[in-house]
Amino acid sequence: MTERTASLPPLISPHDRPLPLLSLTDLRILETQASATLPKHTLMDRAGKAAASFLQEQITRDTSLAKARHKVWLIAGPGNNGGDTLILAAELHKAGIAVELCMPVEVKPEDARWALDIARAAGVTITTTPPASLDAYTWLVDGMFGIGLTRPLEGIFATIARQLSQRTKAKTKTKGGVLALDTPSGLDSDTGTIVGQDQGDGIAVHATHTLTFIGAKPGLFTAQGRDLTGAVTVAPIGIDSTARTAVQLNAPDLFAAFLPPRDFATNKGTFGSLAVVGGDTGMCGAPILASRAALYAGAGKVHVALLGAGAPPYDPPHPELMLHAVDDLPLDTMDALAIGCGMGHRERATQVMHDVLALDVPKLFDADALNLIAKDPSLAAEVTARGVQGDPCVLTPHPLEAARLLGTDAPGVQRDRLSAARALAARFASVVVLKGTGTIIAAPDGRLAINPTGNAALATGGTGDVLGGIIGALLAQHLPRYEAALAGVYLHGLAADTLSAQGHGPAGLTAGELAPMVRTLLNRMFYPTPD
Repeated sequence: MTERTASLPPLISPHDRPLPLLSLTDLRILETQASATLPKHTLMDRAGKAAASFLQEQITRDTSLAKARHKVWLIAGPGNNGGDTLILAAELHKAGIAVELCMPVEVKPEDARWALDIARAAGVTITTTPPASLDAYTWLVDGMFGIGLTRPLEGIFATIARQLSQRTKAKTKTKGGVLALDTPSGLDSDTGTIVGQDQGDGIAVHATHTLTFIGAKPGLFTAQGRDLTGAVTVAPIGIDSTARTAVQLNAPDLFAAFLPPRDFATNKGTFGSLAVVGGDTGMCGAPILASRAALYAGAGKVHVALLGAGAPPYDPPHPELMLHAVDDLPLDTMDALAIGCGMGHRERATQVMHDVLALDVPKLFDADALNLIAKDPSLAAEVTARGVQGDPCVLTPHPLEAARLLGTDAPGVQRDRLSAARALAARFASVVVLKGTGTIIAAPDGRLAINPTGNAALATGGTGDVLGGIIGALLAQHLPRYEAALAGVYLHGLAADTLSAQGHGPAGLTAGELAPMVRTLLNRMFYPTPD
């Protein structure tokens, strides 16, 4: 057995794994290094065969339709992604699965030409134009363009991208699906944006499944990538990618060891005191929502420090919460502070911000606090100074708040969410949670993670307040800033996923429903009851 045809390493599901996420630069370096030591065409051969193995497994699982009745239609682009597709087609054909491959433009690179010869020798049917309808095929394979695409899809490739996407969006009872090789064509694998969309002419394939080669890519898990990729599987094809990047996919392995043990000999003081600071007159709902979440996330004691007048004396559903006027609570005795929910923008709020920034207590800033920092250079300088002195704050902006902090606009942030998160972490010497699809957690030391949990159920008022309360509770339990952010974001998103799977979302899920599920997940995953 030759090196090229040796057994392929197993495919990897990203679920609950802290996978490295590789940029285009990372991947090109790995490909160059591997090509220098392996026989010619090895990487393309492995990629095509890994795709064949994946697709055959999907077909085998479908017990409602005999293997002989499956028909696979493949579209091959003119580059190496097309070469991978040609090898895939040849392998499926040899396995007795009906295939038809469309190649509108003949492949050009040497590796892909070799793959074309393989497919022709195997007897694969190759056409230059797609059929009028793709309804006769159970699986459609997008092998048009992979990583490194710099121009928008156009012509026949844009037309086919629309056809493939229509199959995915139709949600019919048709068996099979749409498989993208490496990345859906038209998607920027670094940023998760559609190539050319900012000029108004971008389009990308919307797949049901993506098989990505060598390693996972950040753009598959953030921005539009989360919608376009469907279920992601990694085919390592024998290349070790673990040491290439500081960017990871968030997973429990990154933070579980930092959660405090729940021994018998503990008390409420063991798990810290959190103060949620905010709530100007008429806006006490947001800090109470955050404080309730902090209770469910395991904080020992939770205080609500309110700026405004007219607040209730206590929270009837949760009398465990201790409500105070902000001047009546000694904030310097707390284990952590979460500041900003319903805080408002009055001069009083600015003064409270200066006061809390002088305290040697872990701090999270959200909502109105972030807008105050964005418009007041002295507050921004104080936040940065804390981080430089070794006491980084945690900032949790949504894209518009991030844009204000960076002096840009929200579309600019969304065009490259990873760069925006890195820039914020560096500018403010803080841990940054850039919220949105594929929330990004960035540390000032360069560590960066993309969160894979969460769904459209979180697109409702108050969910950001809940997240702030959860992270605040973890800070009070003495988790390091970065790990507290990782854990809070992961559990917050997983709560939405779990509730949605139970039929409580994504439509109509309320922010207040998240916290009890976070408690359930914390105990189920990290504090199971002994048998």
